[in-house]
Amino acid sequence: MAERITPRDKDYSRWYTDVILQAKLADYSPVKGCMVIRPNGYAIWEKIQHILDGMFKATGHVNAYFPLFIPESFMKKEAEHVEGFAPEAAVVTHGGGEELEEPLYVRPTSETIIWSMYKKWIMSYRDLPILINQWANVVRWEMRTRLFLRTTEFLWQEGHTAHATREEAEEETLRILEIYRKFAEEYMAMPVIVGRKTENEKFAGAVNTYSIEAMMQDKKALQAGTSHYLGINFAKAFDVKFQDKDGELKYVHATSWGVSTRLIGALIMTHGDDDGLIIPPRLAPVQIVIVPIWKEATRATVLEYSERVYAQLKERFSVKLDDRDQYKPGYKFAEWELQGVPLRVEIGPRDVENNQLVLARRDTREKIPVALNEMVPKIEALLEDIQQSLFNRALQMRQENTFTLDDYHEFKEVLEKGAFIRAHWCGSGECELKIKEETKATIRNIPFDEPEEEGKCIYCGNPSSRRVIFARAY
Repeated sequence: MAERITPRDKDYSRWYTDVILQAKLADYSPVKGCMVIRPNGYAIWEKIQHILDGMFKATGHVNAYFPLFIPESFMKKEAEHVEGFAPEAAVVTHGGGEELEEPLYVRPTSETIIWSMYKKWIMSYRDLPILINQWANVVRWEMRTRLFLRTTEFLWQEGHTAHATREEAEEETLRILEIYRKFAEEYMAMPVIVGRKTENEKFAGAVNTYSIEAMMQDKKALQAGTSHYLGINFAKAFDVKFQDKDGELKYVHATSWGVSTRLIGALIMTHGDDDGLIIPPRLAPVQIVIVPIWKEATRATVLEYSERVYAQLKERFSVKLDDRDQYKPGYKFAEWELQGVPLRVEIGPRDVENNQLVLARRDTREKIPVALNEMVPKIEALLEDIQQSLFNRALQMRQENTFTLDDYHEFKEVLEKGAFIRAHWCGSGECELKIKEETKATIRNIPFDEPEEEGKCIYCGNPSSRRVIFARAY
C-alpha cells in the first residue's frame, strides 16, 4: 500500500493526491472539478460536523436550510459581493425545458438569499439577534481544482447572524473565530495563527474578515476558517431595518462565517506521512483497531480473547475489530496505518497466554506491551499523548520555518524554500499587490498577538507599526 504513495520529498503534490486515493477518502467525479467523498472521507466530515455543530449550539446558534438557487437580482443587490463571486458563478438559464424569466445562481454562498428572508422576519429589536447556521453544499466554478482543497462543489457550514449593534456583531464574529481556533488546535491538533485579513484579502462585501491560518508540511499556508463582520451592507441592500427601543428605525448588523471540507485536506497535509494519513484521536472516526494474529491451531483462542478486549473497549472508545480471514496481519497493519487510525491493538497467542496485548502508535510506530487489567487507563493516556504530540510536532515545524525578516532580497530567497515570514508592512494595498506579483506571497493575516513595533515596510521602506504574516498559500 505505502509503496503506491509517492514520498513527500519527491513530489509533495502527488503524495497528497496519492494519500486521498489510496486511503479511499475521495475520488474524482465524472463531472470535471467535482469529487466523490468516499465513506472514509465522509466519516471524518461527520466528526467535524458533529463537534462543530455542538460548539455552535452551545453558543445559542440553531440550524436551518435555505435554497440552492439564488435569483440573479439578489446577487446584484450588493455590488462588491456580486463582483467578488461573478468569475466563479454557475448560472441556470433554463428549467423545465424553457428559458427562465430570471437566471438563477447556484449558491456560491448564501448571504443574499438569507437576507431576503431576514427582511421578512425582522421588525423590532425583540426579533434580534438571529443566530442561524446551515450545513450545505456550494458551487464555485474553479479553474484549477484539487481534491478537498478547491473543488467546484464542496460541503461546508455557513453561519449568518443578525444583530442590533456593531458591537454585538463584532463580538459574534470573534466568538466564532475562537470556536474555529479551538476546533483546529484542540481537535485537529493543528496550530493556527489568528488575525484580521487585509482590505485586499477580505471577503467580498465584508467590513472586516478574520481568519485562522495554518502551515502545511510543504511550508505553504492554508486558510482554514474565516469569520466576517459584514456591517450593514446586506441590510442596506435588502432594506432590513428594525425598530429599536426608542422607536427609531435602524439597519441590522450582519456576520457570516464558515469552514468546509477543505479541513480534511488540512488534516492530511498537517499530519500525514509517507505511509498515509494520521488522524488525531479526538477527530478519528476509528480511534483503535484490534488486529488478531493467529495460526489455524490458535485461531479460536485468539479470536475469543480479541472479542473480549473489543467488548471492553467499545464502551469507552471508537474501536473496530478486524477479524477478516482473507487478509494477513501485515496487510491489515498497512491498511489501517494508511487510513490514519491512531492506535492499533495486536493480539497473538503469546499475548493470550500472558493476559496482555500490544499497543502500536500510528504517530511514532512505538509498540507497547500492556497487561489486560491496565488496558483502559493506558489507552486513554496514550490517545491523549498522541493528540498532544501531533499538535506539538506541527507547532515545532511552524516555529522552525517562521522567520522575522527586514530585507526584501532575503524575503524573496527564504520564500523560495517555503516559510512563514514576519515582516513589516506599511498598510498600502499597492505594496501588498506588488509583493504578491513579484513573489506569489500574500499577507495571510495581521495576527492578534503581534505586538506593536516600529519598523519599515519590507517593500517600500515607509513607516510600519507592526509585522504581518506573509506566505505562499493554497
